[in-house]
Amino acid sequence: MIDLLIKGIGVGLAVAAPVGPIGLLCIKRTLADGRASGLASGLGAASADAVYGFMVAAGLAATGILISYAEPMKLFGGAMIALLGLLSLRAFLKGAGSVAKPAEAKAANGLIPAFATTFALTISNPMTILAFVALVAGLGASAASSPGAAYILVLGVFLGSTFWWLFLVTAASMARSRITPSATRWLDLISGLVLLIWGIWIAWGAL
Repeated sequence: MIDLLIKGIGVGLAVAAPVGPIGLLCIKRTLADGRASGLASGLGAASADAVYGFMVAAGLAATGILISYAEPMKLFGGAMIALLGLLSLRAFLKGAGSVAKPAEAKAANGLIPAFATTFALTISNPMTILAFVALVAGLGASAASSPGAAYILVLGVFLGSTFWWLFLVTAASMARSRITPSATRWLDLISGLVLLIWGIWIAWGAL
């Protein structure tokens, strides 16, 4: 069981670590809204990873259910990422003339949306589906032979993903005090453009 837990943690780290649109979004929210918002975003992604870990461990990947819905999910995820990019660009265009809420107030009012958006983005990302099919399918077969082992695997995946997001948020939070409001505004521009282009590219691939 311990061996399966460690393998699950490794899978969670391997899937979460590549810095894609979810990682960029998590960093941006940590810098703009505080550590709580970044952690909520990371936990949303980790929860989605755990859902996929359970589905693959349960053998659902072998039936092709996940793959058959990859294209619609790709379109939905790309559209959401593009929308978040547009919102980030809007924040840049508002400029320094707008009065920003304190980070603590924004974080307190937005923890559930922060969790929900990254959960939806991660769960709709077909690359996450393919990664889990490749990394967990073999583990799922071994987990099926022992009662409760699949749940140990899922716990490991969740912990591994959570460890990564905790590390990323902590690093971004440490850098936050050194970043000026002007630099944060330019981060809105850069991240907005990256998310918009990334989202359009993902959605276009589905079409």
